[in-house]
Amino acid sequence: MNGALGFRNCGSVLITGASRGLGLQMVETLASGAFSPGKIIATARNPAAAQKLQEVAQKYPNIHIITLDVVSQESIDKAVEAVAQLVKEDGLNCLINNAGVNVVADFHNVTPDMMIENYHTNTVAPVMITKAFLPLLKQAASRGGAGGSATMGIHRAAVINISSMLGSVALSLEMVQIFKYYPYRASKSALNMMSRCMAADLKPDGILCMAIHPGWVRTDMGGVRG
Repeated sequence: MNGALGFRNCGSVLITGASRGLGLQMVETLASGAFSPGKIIATARNPAAAQKLQEVAQKYPNIHIITLDVVSQESIDKAVEAVAQLVKEDGLNCLINNAGVNVVADFHNVTPDMMIENYHTNTVAPVMITKAFLPLLKQAASRGGAGGSATMGIHRAAVINISSMLGSVALSLEMVQIFKYYPYRASKSALNMMSRCMAADLKPDGILCMAIHPGWVRTDMGGVRG
């Protein structure tokens, strides 16, 4: 995680969907590394039931757990209030939109509800969450981050959307016959476009926005290979 070394200059990072899988691993890796941010804000729909996340948080005092249901605007608004109390005048340096679902369906059994469920969580939610946290991101960006730098990045203000190569129209054609995930693949493809649009809209405020493909990860969603 060479790129993760930059987090040592990051005052605060918020990770959605941190109760398990990739989100939980990001929280633990950032907290235990020599590059740990000042505050790691981990969100979960039901923190009380997120036993593994609670165990990690007990080991590292810079982890803060808050409630967030990414498909509920009311929950998003409450989360913004909670985060504002944590970061205060420093604002939020890095938002990682990681929460996601994979509604498995191929051409023959996919339904409108399946498509909408996946699209709501994987595409709409990151946009709505970014909009809600924008004042805190702007606040961090205006301070210039570590050393007052004017360059964009996680040291200042950034939005990182966790996408997937399965959402790429150009790069994953050979996988179509293997991974026939209509709802998931469409939602990640749309997330890529939303990321590109937000990158243009947030750039004037000094906020970096990007989508990344983390690669295959052995999680509940990623499954098990070979």
